[in-house]
Amino acid sequence: MIGLISATAAGAAARDRLAAAWPTRVRVYEGSVDSAGSGGSVGSRGSVGDAVRRAFAECDQVVCFLATGAVVRLIAPLLADKASDPGVVCVDEAGRFAVSLVGGHAGGANELAREVGELLGAEPVVTTATDAVGIPGLDTLGFPVEGDVAGVTRALLDGEPVALHAELAWPLPPLPVAREGVHAIRVTDRLVPPADRNVVLRPPSLVVGVGASRGAPVEEVLGLVEDALRDAGLSVKSVAELATVDAKAAEPGIVGAAERLGVPVVTYSAEELARIDVPNPSDAPLAAVGTPSVAEAAALVRGGELLVPKRKSVRADGQPAMATCAVVRRVARGRLAVVGLGPGARDLLTPRAKAELRRASVLVGLNQYVDQIRDLLPPGTRVLESGLGAEEERARTAVAEARRGQAVALIGSGDAGVYAMASPALAEASDDIDVVGVPGVTAALAAGAILGAPLGHDHVSISLSDLHTPWEVIERRVRAAAEADLVVTFYNPRSRGRDWQLPKALTILAGHREPTTPVGVVRNASRPDESSRLTTLSGLDPATVDMMTVVTVGNTATREIAGRMVTPRGYRWQEEPK
Repeated sequence: MIGLISATAAGAAARDRLAAAWPTRVRVYEGSVDSAGSGGSVGSRGSVGDAVRRAFAECDQVVCFLATGAVVRLIAPLLADKASDPGVVCVDEAGRFAVSLVGGHAGGANELAREVGELLGAEPVVTTATDAVGIPGLDTLGFPVEGDVAGVTRALLDGEPVALHAELAWPLPPLPVAREGVHAIRVTDRLVPPADRNVVLRPPSLVVGVGASRGAPVEEVLGLVEDALRDAGLSVKSVAELATVDAKAAEPGIVGAAERLGVPVVTYSAEELARIDVPNPSDAPLAAVGTPSVAEAAALVRGGELLVPKRKSVRADGQPAMATCAVVRRVARGRLAVVGLGPGARDLLTPRAKAELRRASVLVGLNQYVDQIRDLLPPGTRVLESGLGAEEERARTAVAEARRGQAVALIGSGDAGVYAMASPALAEASDDIDVVGVPGVTAALAAGAILGAPLGHDHVSISLSDLHTPWEVIERRVRAAAEADLVVTFYNPRSRGRDWQLPKALTILAGHREPTTPVGVVRNASRPDESSRLTTLSGLDPATVDMMTVVTVGNTATREIAGRMVTPRGYRWQEEPK
């Protein structure tokens, strides 16, 4: 929950905008002051100080629409531990700045400042050193972290060599690491203490399968899990989930143990578990829940290496065991984000695309597209770039890197799913990696916005490049679009080696449309050397078009209105007399 605190009308107006945007995320704390910054109280509303104290105790994060100095004085006595204190963001009275004041990483104040800034149109102010230079904080990676976090972080910031020892391949954001160094980052699920000047990251690599008799105590289930992990030399901080059979989804001992470990309970049907080959099947669970194995099968159902075979709990009173467990190390799933960069303008690159570029440790792309966003890449990003004509090679490379457990971004212009990299990448990928598609603004949409509203009714995009598609197929599609009276946007209309396809396509369209049909021509849409012009089907000179151009041909209803290309939406009410 996010606490919102204000003391003036201006602050309350900004506060209410956040409350309206985040109705389920925020709680408003009323407060007032005797005079600016006094912290006194007026009437029954209580003081701002009281509001801050209550919000600080009750919320995960706090946004104060107050002067930074006043907030510093109010929260100073409340600060206890940066690992548990709420993140605090200050917004000035004019709503110009959203300042991450306390708990930038652990409290999430840095990200909250960015969110608040985006909603209010304020500039987020983040002074955390790692954020300032684009290096992810070691305590923000989503993994439990142990050891000399401050020392290793300082080494990263100072450019000192920091070694990465990854015992497990796990998707990580880019880190400026070296093969050797006095400082080191170790990625492991083994129960090893951090060495001097080392940090240990605990990836969620362990699945613990659990079976339990009805009424099994939480302490018995939890103790069994912790003992099994410790005896195997595994860290409890790397447990991702407890897995069991559906029939035990609400078993208090299992649910309670999961809560104490801070992990979810994942369940599977008895039929699913019965299909898993296990080393230690038993008649008891078969009779009780319909599968010869619960603990081992539940841990193994999604694959992995069985590190701890089925183990039973030992009761101090000598009574029969009421719980079993098994531990599996699951294979890390790499992550492939297929990212559309848009038509070229930085302000048309989506926030989601920017986030994926920051998240990826490996970037794969066409060299000219990499150049567009190179300045956005964090230090440590490994860039694999190649030239025109290597699309399939780039797709294979990106998938291969993801299969090695990397976090990969494969970039393309416009939308990555439109004449771009998503298709070859997904044809290469299988279900052994996670794939995320990030949409982008296409060249057709960017050109349409420049021309006016040419795509206001049904439309189609057709590439005139016959490098991958036979001309006979392209021609058939152009004829179909012409006969269907669709607005047509031509991609890849003409190159030095392909100068006859566009005239041929225009001739086909001319057989179904008037010579005066509007045609829009946009080159390098949204880029600094953008150019555009409106002409007609008979007036377009194909020699003025190249591969950087998008050509949009209107349908029979398209008109030029005040210098803009407009295709009516064509609803019946437009034809009715007024």
